[in-house]
Amino acid sequence: MIGPVFRRSIRDSWRSLVGWTVGIAAVLFLYLPLYPSFGANGQLEGIIDALPSELVDTLGYDQIATGAGYAQSTFYGLMGFLLLTIAAVLWSSAAIAGAEESGRLELDLAHGIGRVRYALESALSVLVRLAWLGAFAGGVVWALNEPAELGIHPPHIVGASLALVGLAFLSAAAGLLAGALSGRKAWATGVAAGVAVLGYVFQAVARQSQDVEWLNALSPYAWVYHQPPLKEGADAGGLLLVWGIGLALTAGSALALTRRDIRG
Repeated sequence: MIGPVFRRSIRDSWRSLVGWTVGIAAVLFLYLPLYPSFGANGQLEGIIDALPSELVDTLGYDQIATGAGYAQSTFYGLMGFLLLTIAAVLWSSAAIAGAEESGRLELDLAHGIGRVRYALESALSVLVRLAWLGAFAGGVVWALNEPAELGIHPPHIVGASLALVGLAFLSAAAGLLAGALSGRKAWATGVAAGVAVLGYVFQAVARQSQDVEWLNALSPYAWVYHQPPLKEGADAGGLLLVWGIGLALTAGSALALTRRDIRG
């Protein structure tokens, strides 16, 4: 049964969720309809050829000349990743650590809400909001697929959305665990953001030289995006790894919250 922590979190955050939804829609409607103007006549290839190869590799623009590569590079691999990561960091840092700093966590626990339940319902609330943003983005990409001449195989949109939400949820779960361990919003924010930033940086550096390709093994971003989801379909192993670690960190946050003294 859905509990009070989940319901209150969704109720209190619906306005911000609407704002994030509008922001994602704005990005998609700004970028994707431009593809026919650039992609059909080879302008994109000329632009990419004029850029330094290191920059192209870092941003993942090597596949941008195709519709699927364009959507992957501009949204799923960059702007969408950025927006969902920011949302995940903000929501996860507020869920446990923010509630403890404000005194709400101690008050809720005093009213008989168990610590495990509090942590799990908080995580579920964050996941549901991220899943909505991922599903909405996927719906917009599907709706624009033919008008923007992207040529994406529709089932691949599902895989790309799962990859995007999985990456954001992994960062959120890390933030929840840091918040449960420390009770400090700054720590939760730093850890959640650090997971996303390091994952992106590791794969970017790994693309520069074969000598450091081993960094991909440390990058959740590389786990799900080393095989372009919109073009070739999502990598099942990468998805399982990202989602599995995210769920494990969520369980860890519930355990951590039970073992620490809570002070308002």
